[in-house]
Amino acid sequence: MKIVQEHHGAFEVVRPRGPLVAEDANQLRRRVNKVLEEHGPSIVLDLSSVPYADSQGLETLADLAEQWIRTGQTLRICGLNDTLREVLDLTDLTSLFEQFEEVPSAVGSGT
Repeated sequence: MKIVQEHHGAFEVVRPRGPLVAEDANQLRRRVNKVLEEHGPSIVLDLSSVPYADSQGLETLADLAEQWIRTGQTLRICGLNDTLREVLDLTDLTSLFEQFEEVPSAVGSGT
């Protein structure tokens, strides 16, 4: 999995590319935690280049979201395809995230 990081205004956008599966889930967790340490919780996770996630990938997303909840914030995600959106709905994980269609709407809605 390739992970791209970009700065957009007050936010850091983390964009994984490829399936979010067991062998890549820890890489994403480490990268997001590093960005969190360096830039604080103003992070958008852009999942537009993630075609699907396995159970380990979903667990990673849930764990990251719970980190934000403990700080009184909500992890912003954007770019969900229909498959990921449906899986998050079916697993009752949707409420853990603040969802946006694309990066501009996620970073434009304030901090």
